[in-house]
Parts: sequence; C-alpha cells; structure tokens
Amino acid sequence: MTGVLTATFKLLATTLVLLNGLSIVTNVHAFKSYQSLGGLDPRQVERIVPTLDARVPPRPPGPPRFTGTKLVDDCEHPWRPLRNGDIRGPCPGLNTLASHGYLPRDGVATPSQIIEAVQEGYNMNNQIATVTTFIAHLMDGNVVTDLLSIGEKTRRTGPDPPSPAIVGGISNHGTFEGDASMTRGDAFFGDNHSFNQTLFDQLVDFSNRFGGGFYNLTVAGELRHQRIQQSIATNPTFSLVGLRHITAFGETTFPVNLFTDGRQASNPTTRGQLTLSAARSFFKDMRFPTGFFRAAVPSGNEGIEVVFAAHPIEPGRNHGVNNYVVDTSLGSLSDPCGFYTGFVNTTIKGLYPNPTGVLRRNLNINLQFLYDALSPPDCPQVFPYGRN
Repeated sequence: MTGVLTATFKLLATTLVLLNGLSIVTNVHAFKSYQSLGGLDPRQVERIVPTLDARVPPRPPGPPRFTGTKLVDDCEHPWRPLRNGDIRGPCPGLNTLASHGYLPRDGVATPSQIIEAVQEGYNMNNQIATVTTFIAHLMDGNVVTDLLSIGEKTRRTGPDPPSPAIVGGISNHGTFEGDASMTRGDAFFGDNHSFNQTLFDQLVDFSNRFGGGFYNLTVAGELRHQRIQQSIATNPTFSLVGLRHITAFGETTFPVNLFTDGRQASNPTTRGQLTLSAARSFFKDMRFPTGFFRAAVPSGNEGIEVVFAAHPIEPGRNHGVNNYVVDTSLGSLSDPCGFYTGFVNTTIKGLYPNPTGVLRRNLNINLQFLYDALSPPDCPQVFPYGRN
C-alpha cells in the first residue's frame, strides 16, 4: 500500500510540475509586447524578456519646424469608430488622436510616435510632450519593446459601449492615471477609464456657473477643488501624492490650452474659452470638432498656477474616508526636484528593483531622456541602476 501511495504522490507531483510549466509557457506567450514589466516577479521577467523584440530606444523627437495653427481635422486624418480590440483609456486627448489616426488606431504606440502626435495634433509644447510621455512610458509601457498602450483593450459585443479587459497601459491605477479625474471615476469604485456622464454633467454645471457657459481656467480651479473634495469624502484610498499632485492640476489646463480652436487665440473674448460642445466631442466622442484648428502657439499646462492658487492643497492621501493626511515624500507641484528624485528612486526603483541586461539598459536610456527633458532646477541627476 505504501508503494502505491508513493507512486501516486510522485505522479501527482510530476503532473503539477508539468501543469505549472504549461502555465508559465501560456503566460509568456499571452504577454503583450506593450505590457509593462514593472512589478513582475524576477523569474517572470527572466522568462518573458527573451520572447520580446528588444529595441534600443531612439532619442525623442524635437520641436517641429512649423509651430503655428492649422487645420487638423483634415481629410488625411478622418475620425473612425472603434474596432474590436482597439485600445482607449482615461486621456481624451490621446483617445482623439488615435481615433483620427495621428496615433496608431489600435492605441499602441512608441514614445516617439506619441510625442510627434501631440505636437502635430494639438501643437503641444515639446518639453511637456516629452516629459509626460516618458513618465507614462517608464511607469506603464514596455521599455524593452519601446511600446506603450494608451489605456484599456476593448471588446465590441454589440451596439453597447465596449467592455474593458485590463491589459495595462496608462489606465493602470496608481501609476500615471490617478484619482479625482474631471470626467473619469476613481479606480476604487471600479472604472477609472470610461467616460462618466455624471461627472461630465458636473463639468457642464460648473462651466455654466463660473465660466458663463464655457470651460476656462476659472472653472478649472473650482472644478478641481470640487473633485478633490468629493474623492476625500467618498474614496477611502484617495491619493494625491507625488506625480498625481502635479497631473491633477495640470490636466485641468489642457482642455483650455489644447482643445480650444487655435483661431480663437486672436480674439480676446474667445481666447481660452472652451465651448461645451467641443468639450463633449473630445471627452465623450474622442473626436475633433468639425473643422478643428490646433493651438496657435506651442502650448501645454499654461495657467496651472492659476488653478492651484484658487484652492491650494498639499499632496497627501486618505487613511479612510474624510481622513486626508498630508504626504510630501514624493514631491509636489511646488517641489519638482522632490518629485524627480522620488519618482526615480522610489516609484521606478519599486517597479524594477534589480533589472539586468537589456531591461536595465533601456531603463537607463529612458531615465536619461526624462531627466534631459525635465531639467529640474538645482536638482542633480540620480542613477538608481548605475551610469552604464
């Protein structure tokens, strides 16, 4: 009897080993070329990296030669509806660029493609474009393949909105995407990337109350405060630390500077005044308004200091509902050097504790691109993985 049991246990053990090995192979083959390797077990990284098409990251593109306004809703970039498998996420600007073909329509791109697209489609300032892209890529992209997803993979199942299947990208909560978005819900409540009609209705209400029917910097300051207070009061895991303290205020200015038709810049009464129909086109429909002209000059987060000054709040996080505790450990909007060092030494180092080989090489290259573009004042560069 003992011999039979021993043989049975050996067979069971062998079967489990084979099944585990099959699971590993399946997981490796299912791993997408744009999925982040950050946070994976070192053994997973060791198995996955050799299956990837490794690339040396190219130097990011500089500013374009022509930086004036021009028609971008043109015949070469027609809007097209989502196809099965296309990826969209929490950023209406990137969603729109993909739907018009300035980015690959499937929603997967290289950092260089994203920088070129936001400059071409919106006339975004080169420094802002480069910094935001490489922050997102380091946190949410695949630095080995040099690919980044702009959000969630979607499955079309009929006439209803697409249902999400999480595969990474900038929709990953706690990385580039964050709480208290103007038109997306907090991740704690289940969906942090889809257009939220209730929140958009609030944007409309605030635009009518504080902007005379337009979205502008005054509205941005009031709405930013409202969304933060709502998250503090309802989301026990609400976080506004480090990067999110910066992007939370910066993202409120992008619609004013980049979604407003560039021809309005010459008129003092319409400059910086986003119509609500245009806002809906970008935020909900992922589409340029008909005949849209990009910004008249390279732009980005101009006016962020106005939004912050309306209702200043220090970085921090909830420790339970309505228990917001200040936390400046990862820098802030007013501490760019603290943000940079915290981002590299804590955030990125936490995602990639001990990278080797091509992963380490590409992390170092991308970190150099970020530092070159960020140029934090009086802030020495840090090298979490050495200089080579």
